[in-house]
Amino acid sequence: MCGIGGMLGNPDAHVLRRMNQYHQHRGPDGQNIWLDEQCGLAHARLAIVDLEGSNQPIESDHGSTLVVNGEIYNYLDLRSSSYPYRTAGDSETILSLHAKFAGGSARDHASWLKEIEGMFAFALWDSKHQQLLLARDTMGIKPLCRTIVNDTLLFSSEFKALRAHEGHVPQIDSLALKARLAWEYPLDGTSLLKGVCQVRPGTVEIWSMDSGKPKLVDTAMFEHVSVHPQPGWSGPEELLETFVTSVQQRLMSDVPVGIVLSGGLDSSLVSAVAEEAAQRASQPIPKCWTVAEDEDNPDWKAAELVASTLEMDHHQEIIQTEDADTWVTDMSWHGEDLDFTVMFFQPLFQLMSKEVTVGLCGQGADELHAGYPRYTDLDGHRDLVNHRLSKMDIHLQGLEGEEWWSENHMPDIHTESLKDFLEFEMNHGQLTNFQLRLVDRHSMAHGLEVRVPFLGSSHRRMSNHLPISLRLPENGLEKKALREAANLTNLPKEIVNRPKLPAGRATSPTIIDTWINELKPRANEFALQCDDVGELLVSMPEISIGYGLFVAQHILDEGRMKKKKSMVDLLDEVID
Repeated sequence: MCGIGGMLGNPDAHVLRRMNQYHQHRGPDGQNIWLDEQCGLAHARLAIVDLEGSNQPIESDHGSTLVVNGEIYNYLDLRSSSYPYRTAGDSETILSLHAKFAGGSARDHASWLKEIEGMFAFALWDSKHQQLLLARDTMGIKPLCRTIVNDTLLFSSEFKALRAHEGHVPQIDSLALKARLAWEYPLDGTSLLKGVCQVRPGTVEIWSMDSGKPKLVDTAMFEHVSVHPQPGWSGPEELLETFVTSVQQRLMSDVPVGIVLSGGLDSSLVSAVAEEAAQRASQPIPKCWTVAEDEDNPDWKAAELVASTLEMDHHQEIIQTEDADTWVTDMSWHGEDLDFTVMFFQPLFQLMSKEVTVGLCGQGADELHAGYPRYTDLDGHRDLVNHRLSKMDIHLQGLEGEEWWSENHMPDIHTESLKDFLEFEMNHGQLTNFQLRLVDRHSMAHGLEVRVPFLGSSHRRMSNHLPISLRLPENGLEKKALREAANLTNLPKEIVNRPKLPAGRATSPTIIDTWINELKPRANEFALQCDDVGELLVSMPEISIGYGLFVAQHILDEGRMKKKKSMVDLLDEVID
């Protein structure tokens, strides 16, 4: 929906406007700021609901001002007849709910936040009580990070926007980097940058000024995701119904909606229920989009089969090899991480954004329904992570600081059972810091908001109660319960029974392998100057390339602006 930012303590209009400039790709439909003596808020808008009337920041009669990124799908149910609304949009619902508890504790605010069905990150300044509220949705679909510079709290949707303040100089967080290399995703609230922390999903924070300095005075969780397998289940019909309801809710929009169709089970199931969901929501049936490196690609063929069987309007495009360099460097800048094997996201989302402003994707299904290959071999995965840690001579124990949500992230304690590992991946990094970050950053890079139906509360809660045997049976394919639900739709059986493939490499394997082979000598040269992580990086050339691009884009020259250079030129910048 947008990019948000702000300052608590010494607010500066110039800094707020620069935050909006950094977020301009997230909010091409207008930028505004608001500030008083203590707090400033910035908002770059992508208009989706109440197109003309819901500009932000939004002020209230009870002395509060709000900026929010995301959507509240049940806002009509939450609207109070006694509140003096100034807009017809969903965002103002947050102000109306807050009004009853203004000045209250974090636990008070958690009581109304848990009623919201949606994806969101917001900042709300209560000038009457001098409280700043920061909060994120339960699953962390929408981002919100923060840091303190001198006596000012800075917060923003993307960490590059923190550089709007000249006092913020990005530096690599060595421990966070090592954890990311070992586990393959950033852990907890880390961001790869020193002192830059994410607001925890499902949490509300209250900040205030204390003796001229910003202080975190209270926090509360309004929902914590837990995996509680039950001995039985109510059957595939109910599981499918929860999913149709979730898709229906996520069709809420005053602008066109499309579907990301990769050809895998998850995105295909979104397509399969789209017509029913659209009828319930009184919305048009979404079109779907697919990209791949050639027409012989298995994902391309599978997506064609799905679209033709369901008689959907299907847009397809072949990824042009000559454009791959631009896509990868864009991924490094926008993605704010090390991975580039999902390079196809950039051309896909650019293509979609030409016709639609909202997309639906299949992210979240693999974490809920045990879809990844590593879930079949926990011992092997534990040994792999331990091996990587040993290469860096590090133990992830005794972790301290607000960016760590657990003091021990050694693999032995997280891989004792599939239940434990699923819960770890949903709460500590894989889902929020990898999958959801990828979708958010790369879709919003093109002014496209992508929603995640699998993480709707009713489907998520039912899935988290499924017996382990209905996620990963001893014999047969993963995601058993979800496949049984998909069997109730019109999807072809070969799609329902299609095994899990790695999304990035499956879509563009030749392009990715070509770039890795060409850049590997430079990647190795860069890796060998990286001291205690160098040996590991040599064995992970794609991550070494990604890390080199990250340093070139976000660390050198303080990362003040996106560099219009090739991958080769960017890597050459970081090689001594």
